[in-house]
Amino acid sequence: MQSATSSQVDRENGSLLKLNMALGFLAGYVDTVGFMALFGLFTAHITGNLVLVGAELATPDHTFPILKILALPAFVAGVAVAKLIVTACRRKSGNELLLLYVLELLLLVAFMLVGLLASPIQDNMSSMAVLAGIVGAMAMGVHGACGRLLLPHLAPTVMMTGNVTQFVIDFLDLLQHRQNKSLRQQCAKFFWPIIFFGLGAFIAAFAYFRFGFLAMLLPVIVVLILACNEARLERKKRIRHTDMPPSAS
Repeated sequence: MQSATSSQVDRENGSLLKLNMALGFLAGYVDTVGFMALFGLFTAHITGNLVLVGAELATPDHTFPILKILALPAFVAGVAVAKLIVTACRRKSGNELLLLYVLELLLLVAFMLVGLLASPIQDNMSSMAVLAGIVGAMAMGVHGACGRLLLPHLAPTVMMTGNVTQFVIDFLDLLQHRQNKSLRQQCAKFFWPIIFFGLGAFIAAFAYFRFGFLAMLLPVIVVLILACNEARLERKKRIRHTDMPPSAS
């Protein structure tokens, strides 16, 4: 009985790690497409945008970095909408994770479509290009809020600095306690999202050069798979709840 329980825990940890890797891949991919298509915009990395705003404003003969400035309120808006949806779902016992997946999916599709309409994006950024950046930042705001609000046990996926720091700390601990299973799991928790974030960025760079904004089809498919899987789990949960015998009063 104990080994069966341990096996179940291992399966659950494996499923969570796969989800963490998928979300890390997604964030790295979308961030890179935004950076390459929209003059260095980080859709998922507000810190980078603030640094670039300062650098661009200090550069002689600079153009006003309107998109990088608007990315902050757009990201905030995505987080705020996600928070409001989660609060409403908890009041009505809805599946908040599924709804946030659907919202992120719609925003990523909009990011792709607006980007296609804005293409080819020239040196003088058009209003459609600015709108594409705003929608992309909103999508990543929803993505980040989803992790914070509903998946706090996973490693963060929109920014890797903290993950690298924590991985190094845990890895040094593991070197001193090599038989500690929990430390190995903790290292894996932060290591694989870092790898998949980088993999997403690498693939996105080549995909954007080849396909332009159509490269966004891949993260759209990833979120669609996550949403379908969550819907399947929700159906199974409801079936189990329906089949449960009424408790004796």
